[in-house]
Amino acid sequence: MAILDVKGIGKRFGATQVLKNISFSLNEGQALAIIGSSGSGKTTLLRCLNFLETPDAGTISVRDQIIFDAADPATQRESEVRQKRLHFGLVFQGFNLFPQYTALENVTLAGRLREKDRGKWPAIEQQGLELLARMGLADRAKHYPYQLSGGQQQRVAIARALALQPDVLCFDEPTSALDPELTGEVLKVIRSLAEQRTTMIIVTHEMAFARDVADQIIFMDGGLIMEQGDARQVIEHPREERTKQFLARYQEN
Repeated sequence: MAILDVKGIGKRFGATQVLKNISFSLNEGQALAIIGSSGSGKTTLLRCLNFLETPDAGTISVRDQIIFDAADPATQRESEVRQKRLHFGLVFQGFNLFPQYTALENVTLAGRLREKDRGKWPAIEQQGLELLARMGLADRAKHYPYQLSGGQQQRVAIARALALQPDVLCFDEPTSALDPELTGEVLKVIRSLAEQRTTMIIVTHEMAFARDVADQIIFMDGGLIMEQGDARQVIEHPREERTKQFLARYQEN
């Protein structure tokens, strides 16, 4: 069953067409990796899915329900967009934790803001503790971001995204801000989520990780999907010449 169906998404910034007729589907429990050079439109696509940017064309459906239609202003009202963002959890490149809050407070903040009944806050806090434990951070709940390594901060950010129980968990280059020695601990967490069949979209430059963890891969170039298919097939036996050139450059580096 397709949990996410994206059809004909386009996005323009001024005279520059950043996304061009982007279409793909993602089944529940699948992991999709999106690869491509800088400027290919990968991050813009994630931001459109999370309604941080408004597409100029196309539709986005979750569980067979259209939640965005560029031709229908009724699907773009700000009050509705805020609710629709809950379908997608987004883990940013740069952690984006609130420095004045502890790890646990960062994870539970959105839940407490949504739940006005303070009697339910202990359950939200318990869920936050459980998520931090899943991230291997049970002993860091009361630590502030400055007391955590980059890898630990990113794991807190993953727990925060999971706390809202999104339909699709999105990662935007989740290891790009990390030193090489910290990259492994974040990739290990994402690998574990894939093994638990968490539905995910991962923008990444980690080609071996994408090959081994993702069910399918999309290669983007110049705002277009140039190739998509089985992850191992695309990485090891690409069909399109631009995909071959990109992977060859990556291997050279």
